[in-house]
Amino acid sequence: MRVDSSQDFTMDYFRYLLTRLAGYLANKQLPWITQFGMKLFIRHYQVNMQEALDDNLSAYNTFNAFFTRALKAGSRPIDLKINSLVSPADGVVSEIGLINQDRLIQAKGHHYTVEDLLAGDKQAAIFKNGFYSTVYLSPRDYHRVHMPLAGQCYQATYVPGKLLPVKLKTAATVPNLFANNERVVCYFDTEFGKMAVILVGATIVGSIALAWQGIINPTHKGELQTWLYDKPIVLQKGQEMGHFQLGSTAIILCENKVDATWQMVEGMQGAACKYGEVIAEVE
Repeated sequence: MRVDSSQDFTMDYFRYLLTRLAGYLANKQLPWITQFGMKLFIRHYQVNMQEALDDNLSAYNTFNAFFTRALKAGSRPIDLKINSLVSPADGVVSEIGLINQDRLIQAKGHHYTVEDLLAGDKQAAIFKNGFYSTVYLSPRDYHRVHMPLAGQCYQATYVPGKLLPVKLKTAATVPNLFANNERVVCYFDTEFGKMAVILVGATIVGSIALAWQGIINPTHKGELQTWLYDKPIVLQKGQEMGHFQLGSTAIILCENKVDATWQMVEGMQGAACKYGEVIAEVE
């Protein structure tokens, strides 16, 4: 059944208000409410607090402090082989493989283009017939995003958009989901060519932040905005590059060259993963 534009607008506005409200409450210091809420959240989503840098809930004075908690050193071994691409986050590898010309698979029966995902940036052509991976972070997962490959960030772009849910069920039913949602695109130079890491927003995701720049989208409104770094941001493989305030989705795009072609590690499609785990290798 077709949903008319007024219904679309109403739902979009409702999601916007819900997300703003969730972000506001998640940043408020409400001692006993916060503590009670965290306990319910941990129980419901079976969050493993034993791996948190601080497993004492009293150390978190807001929900956002809890959502963006750090992990204990060594809890995520990083594969440091030069020719490996590692998962940027804890989650599920919902899609992975070669880009067909400029088309990526969102879910079975649903495709979208690199150009749409990158909001028409001319660099989309670089990733033609390249490699991609989509990692979905559920609410129970660790919410920080790390570098899949060592690189130098020379550009970041904020793309305003919708705030649709990005859970696996939604990805399987809503066309162009990732290319329509709010997102932040980071472009890198790496030893194996260009790489883009896209952090996709969603309903109730309070914000997207970059490690070197802070929160990018505090109001979830505004125009497309690009930052060009005269002095590129140098980041090592496995180094933190940003975070979500609640779960969402991270997408990696890698350029394929004649002498450096990325290939998926067997068994990664649909697999649960931890950040730092190998998902592809250069052949």
